[in-house]
Amino acid sequence: MAGTNSERQLLAEGPAIILVEPQMGENIGMVARAMANFGLAELRLVNPRDGWPNEKALATASKADHVIEATKVYDTLEQAVADLNFVYATTARERDGYKPVRSPVVAAETLRARFRAGEGTGILFGRERWGLTNEEVALADEIVTFPVNPAFASLNIAQAVLLMSYEWMKSGMEDVGAVPFQAMGQTPSTKEQLFGLFDQLEEALDARGYFHPAGKKPKMVDNLRAVLSRRAFTEQEISVLRGVISSLDRFSRKSPRGGRFPTAAKETPPDDSADA
Repeated sequence: MAGTNSERQLLAEGPAIILVEPQMGENIGMVARAMANFGLAELRLVNPRDGWPNEKALATASKADHVIEATKVYDTLEQAVADLNFVYATTARERDGYKPVRSPVVAAETLRARFRAGEGTGILFGRERWGLTNEEVALADEIVTFPVNPAFASLNIAQAVLLMSYEWMKSGMEDVGAVPFQAMGQTPSTKEQLFGLFDQLEEALDARGYFHPAGKKPKMVDNLRAVLSRRAFTEQEISVLRGVISSLDRFSRKSPRGGRFPTAAKETPPDDSADA
């Protein structure tokens, strides 16, 4: 969905997203895009395989340049989390140990509360192929895991970051049912407008022999009106439908719109021989 707008406020806050030994620049770029979508801005890389900066990451970030340009690179995970107060480790596998395991919703709410308290927070994401090691998970305070298909639990790293970023955004909303924009207001049609649609459509169908045999016409008209009055049309919808009918009335398949002679405009050419 296209929705980039440089004139609106750019959210850039929240926990650091920490990728441990990411392999592909394209994945890093997609992670940056997911972060930017939901207001996160701090990306940390631990020993990226292809080095940094990475042109492929920039290309797939889809204008999340502020995330890419501010990305920090570390040699070890210990260095990447040294300044943070609280860290989550993401994993789809059950781990040995005594760390609390949280859902994304609970994790995001915890991160939001700690962020508001001024703490440095982060979320660890492992390698594309096998995730985080037990030793790396041990550096985190708690574990966050996603409710996924138990027989197919592996997530692409950008997908995992997207899910946590989305929950982060939701945790800061006063109303999770709120939406950024509403459908355009429309005026309900009057019965007079609806009756006009009935009459126009019935006349157009009658002219084409739709009501056949003639004895069944009253019942067919009743059925047609029942279909069209099943819900309340708006004025705009009535206008659209009547425009469709007018077009069908005016143009035939043999003489479509754009052809030389619209059906309604066909006339016998005048005979000028009397003037000769």
